[in-house]
Amino acid sequence: MARIAFIGLGNMGGGMAANLAKAGHDVRAFDLSAEALDKAKKAGCLPAQDANAAIEGAEAVITMLPAGRHVEAVYTDNILPHADAGAILIDCSTIDVATARRVAEAAAANGLAAVDAPVSGGIAAANAGSLTFMVGGSEAAFSRAEPFLSDMGKAVIHAGTSGAGQGAKICNNMMLGATMIATCESFALAEKLGLDLQKLYDIASVSSGQSWSITSYCPVPGVGPETPADRDYQGGFAAALMLKDLKLALEAAASVDAETPMAARAEELYENFANGDGATLDFSGIIKMLRG
Repeated sequence: MARIAFIGLGNMGGGMAANLAKAGHDVRAFDLSAEALDKAKKAGCLPAQDANAAIEGAEAVITMLPAGRHVEAVYTDNILPHADAGAILIDCSTIDVATARRVAEAAAANGLAAVDAPVSGGIAAANAGSLTFMVGGSEAAFSRAEPFLSDMGKAVIHAGTSGAGQGAKICNNMMLGATMIATCESFALAEKLGLDLQKLYDIASVSSGQSWSITSYCPVPGVGPETPADRDYQGGFAAALMLKDLKLALEAAASVDAETPMAARAEELYENFANGDGATLDFSGIIKMLRG
């Protein structure tokens, strides 16, 4: 059992912290939301009065925050001044590669080991402890972080040096965003052609059009395994978050002069969807817009 500081108890962080407590760790949790702290307490965590109180004495410090500016601020103001010298720092937020590398460099300058470890799997996987972690950092830092990540996920993969976890997450979600749009377009077209959508699923799921977006996350209700489409696109992975990840992908692409035309079009479509009534809906709900 280890003492862990967990900062950021939102839709993802709350479930992750709960699974660490379930694994027997002493989890000192902090969030600006009193409601989130109350939920964490009910899940077996000990609410801290502030971030500094959570961090002091922790063997691992885990952050799950909205954006790079939040991560950098917490590292600068709280973690680096207050973390124990032997603590492993694990940022599970999805942020830009440059900030992830900057934070890791600042940690190293303070004699601390840090990894970027963004996740794939969504809220359901966070609650179930079945997330996939893609990790950037040194081999030594990865080895220290892996046991804690394994208590929250089904797969923990070392992607490379600092920033590589964020790079892998951005590339993965760029593929997902574009693939989901193509999947939604196909089902919307099938509807207008009068095809049976279950029959299309049966064919595409075992043919060359097969993808995770079809077999695991079909965007139409009543077809395939249960997905947010069966709950009127509530829950799951919000379209606003997919838009955020696509913007990060385009930012990263621009920084290395990479051509990403599909990502650019996907970002444009998700921008339209989110600015309409889709921001809080699951990202597969973009089929509603594509249906016209």
